[in-house]
Amino acid sequence: MIKLIVEPSPHIRSKNTSDRIMAKVLIALTPALAMSVYIFGPRALLMCAICVLSCTVFDVAYLRIFRKDTNFDLSPAVTGLLLAFNLPVTLPIYIAVIGCFVAIIPVKQLFGGLGQNFANPAITARIVLLLSFSVQMTHWVEPFYYRTANAADAITSATPLAIAAEGVNATETMPGLVDLILGFHGGSLGETSAFALLIGFVFLVCTRVIRSITPLAFIGTVAVGAFAMGADVGVQVFSGGLILGAVYMATDYPTTPISLTGKFVFGVGCGLITLAIRFFAEMPEGVSFAILIMNIVTFYIDKITIPRVFGAVAKPFKLPFLTRKGGNDER
Repeated sequence: MIKLIVEPSPHIRSKNTSDRIMAKVLIALTPALAMSVYIFGPRALLMCAICVLSCTVFDVAYLRIFRKDTNFDLSPAVTGLLLAFNLPVTLPIYIAVIGCFVAIIPVKQLFGGLGQNFANPAITARIVLLLSFSVQMTHWVEPFYYRTANAADAITSATPLAIAAEGVNATETMPGLVDLILGFHGGSLGETSAFALLIGFVFLVCTRVIRSITPLAFIGTVAVGAFAMGADVGVQVFSGGLILGAVYMATDYPTTPISLTGKFVFGVGCGLITLAIRFFAEMPEGVSFAILIMNIVTFYIDKITIPRVFGAVAKPFKLPFLTRKGGNDER
């Protein structure tokens, strides 16, 4: 006799819980963490540990204060590590802790917690810190500065994108392609080593944590756009936060589109905005702003690109802020 059980959805269950997914993301970030410590020294490891611990403490404290589910999960650890990867190694610790607070409390928890945030917490926190502490957030040092006799007097070093933006007036030499790929140049902790980040990308795709369509569309758009504008494609792709953002933050589940078409549109949009900021704005980098802007329009991308359910009648798409409340939809 077959026993039929009637119960609410979801009817298809998976062993891929949020904790397992977060654990795989942490594993994927391990090569980049190892390279950041190798390039920027022990303080890189300290910065990462402080960010992971601070995000976890803020997350647990909020849940306990408001008496919500306090089961420990790895999501704040991922947020903390991604935020640390977006910071320079010389950043004062207290500024990093402020960034952790912004990522967890206003961006994540005040919007409902895990899976409810409208924007990527690490990206938003980085932008807040960049606008609030611009000097400290743009203080880069040479690779292996910690090996010098006096690490406190570390020599500052421009990022490859900053050198490219200066053009013929640049006072520093552009790193070679191998150095760009391995990460032997100035930049944030986890964004410099493209090689290590791509190892994690392959792992996440093979374990089906993410789909490759958004990162490839993002990176491909920047590469094609750079080539069309006569820029050095290697510099535009392998320096800055492009690969870090495309692989680990533009694929965030709650803040990016659901359908494959939507993911492609999202990636292309991020790439176009990144190109616009890099080539036409007063800053050499634009990945963080591009992802945040596209996070905001994800709702509309989903509305347009999610396939219609078979047999259902398609409803006309209306912008919510142009629709009157109270049952009258006339504008």
